[in-house]
Amino acid sequence: MVPRVLLFGALGVLIPASLAAQSRPASLSTLFEDVFGPNGLVVSSDEVQLDGTNHAAHFNSSFQSDFRLMNVALATQLTTVPVPSPASGFIYKFDSTTGTFVRATRSFGPILADRAETIGRDRIAFSFNEQVFSFDRLDGVALSSIPAVFRHDAYQSTAGRSDVISTMNTVRASVTQFTGALTYGVLERFDVSLAVPVVRTRLSLLSNATVQRVGTGSNLQVHYFRDDAAPGGHGTARQFFADGSAAGIGDLLVRAKGTLMREGTRALAAGLDLRIPTGDEENLLGAGGPGVRPFVAFSGTFGRVAPHANLAYQWNGSSRLGGDIRTGQTGDLPDQFIYAVGSDISVNPRLSLVLDLVGQHVISAPRLSTFAFAATGPSGTAALQDLRFQNASYWGSSGAVGAKLNVAPRILINFNLRFALNDGGLTDRVSPLIGAEFAF
Repeated sequence: MVPRVLLFGALGVLIPASLAAQSRPASLSTLFEDVFGPNGLVVSSDEVQLDGTNHAAHFNSSFQSDFRLMNVALATQLTTVPVPSPASGFIYKFDSTTGTFVRATRSFGPILADRAETIGRDRIAFSFNEQVFSFDRLDGVALSSIPAVFRHDAYQSTAGRSDVISTMNTVRASVTQFTGALTYGVLERFDVSLAVPVVRTRLSLLSNATVQRVGTGSNLQVHYFRDDAAPGGHGTARQFFADGSAAGIGDLLVRAKGTLMREGTRALAAGLDLRIPTGDEENLLGAGGPGVRPFVAFSGTFGRVAPHANLAYQWNGSSRLGGDIRTGQTGDLPDQFIYAVGSDISVNPRLSLVLDLVGQHVISAPRLSTFAFAATGPSGTAALQDLRFQNASYWGSSGAVGAKLNVAPRILINFNLRFALNDGGLTDRVSPLIGAEFAF
């Protein structure tokens, strides 16, 4: 990700000022709206109006008015990033015959999911994990090539108002999340956890804009970008660039989990996650609204194999990301049904492998799609692609493979790779995780 940011920064320096416009947003949540300037995409014109002033044409597009919904996609992703299980990989039970605590499981448990066992009364576990997401696609549309068409204000099929501006846009979006978690066993079958994420979000947009003169034809004096290198200073294309990054505390997670049933090597637990909106939503460090997630977890042990399954419902409250950051209007973020199934396998007393399938059904969320648009005017037709957002529910799913290595007494090292299995929502080809766990 860093080389890409440096590359775009170099482009901003090397391209002449008449051809490129570079800006830094007031906040990451307004980057898409601000990239072309406070008045949107404006082109120059030598056409004289009735009041004797030159006509400056404003072009409007759903890219600016609707693409802020990208913020909702990012916020939804932040609320669905699987927080690595705060439960310890070491599970203990009290052996009344010896009067001591002994290991209750052979394997070290899942990474992205949870198992039903609790860590044991008065036991403490601490973990930290780092996950990196570098997003590639949004609803199947490649972020490297998002088309958008800007239409003239008061758009008509007449010569002066049928010109459009086509853009091809490259979005770079990444989230790095470092999470520290502390778990305490209140009772033999009940524990509480606190997870504190530190989030770094990076966002950039490179937009290549071209005037499509389907109305004005060869007349370069009506709609043009100022370009000293072009004949008469009348340019047909211009490049815009904006980028920004932010880092800070994300949304805190408080969890309570209790084992409801334990029969032999099988167990069933229920719990509740409470998300506290401590992250800065203006810079996409948090969702900007509270969240409540009740869940159930099943796990068992059959020799070296320990399967697990989780079901949860994520309720999300209102946030300015779901409404309008500029006006302060709030709107509900999409709720989600979440599941995880998988197994951890004890290879030997010091190593466990972990396999998981994680998915979520996101309810009534903005979805991005593209469609063919024919710009038609007195001087011809241009076949273009444009974008739209529509509310719809969708399934997103990902797989994960990982390992836990016992490197020292009561110390585990975790490694995991998460990969997208479909195009639902904001996806990353591969998201790595590395971390460690300590039990006391």
